[in-house]
Amino acid sequence: MIAPLLALAPASIAWSPKVALVMIVCNVIAIAIGKATIKHQNVGLKLPSSAMFGGMSHGAMLGSLSLGHMIGMGAILGLATRGVV
Repeated sequence: MIAPLLALAPASIAWSPKVALVMIVCNVIAIAIGKATIKHQNVGLKLPSSAMFGGMSHGAMLGSLSLGHMIGMGAILGLATRGVV
């Protein structure tokens, strides 16, 4: 019963330095988006080296990096479908 559903799922891509580079770039873009759009980005727990992350708090950084991983997942799957990575 589950076998037809598994046939619809795309094959996962193996890790490579290209995949890591795409994920890093997507996370940097998401940090820039978070820095520009989060209204109260320094409220809450502070990061140990907050100057490195633009003064963002723990929650703002967690939200930005979560967005970065979602963008990265889509970018990696899309690039893998095109044969780039």
